Amino acid sequence: MDLVGDDGTRVILAGVDGSPSSLRAGVYAAGMARRQRSWLVIVYVVCLPTLGCFAPDGAALTLDATLDATEALRQEVLASITPFGIDVVFRAETGDPAAVIARVATEMRADLVVVGASSRLGRRLARLLVGSVAGGLVRTGRWPVTIVP
Repeated sequence: MDLVGDDGTRVILAGVDGSPSSLRAGVYAAGMARRQRSWLVIVYVVCLPTLGCFAPDGAALTLDATLDATEALRQEVLASITPFGIDVVFRAETGDPAAVIARVATEMRADLVVVGASSRLGRRLARLLVGSVAGGLVRTGRWPVTIVP
């Protein structure tokens, strides 16, 4: 990926989690990437469930299920943006979604970050606990953040 010497938006990063708004964010980012001739980086942050690890063979079963779900999401996302004819990188990472998206955006030298709005219940719970992913990214203040409903 040659990013040196070009002006304008070269890398657009979209955070997806499988929710309808995040999938819309991925498609929106793909359209922007096509129009601006940019690379698209799709980031899926895997949240590993911990309770399953306490059962016999729970860790292995949890990992298998997580890998299967990640692959299914990767295929769904790539199938929805293939018609755009753009260069796409899909990354699956583990950790806190806002922190991971911020780290990958910095690594990939993203010019724009696109995420979906959280659901109403998720938004309330997230604000109570740590704040929304989009809010965390905006507070980071390194890139423009577009929130897709």
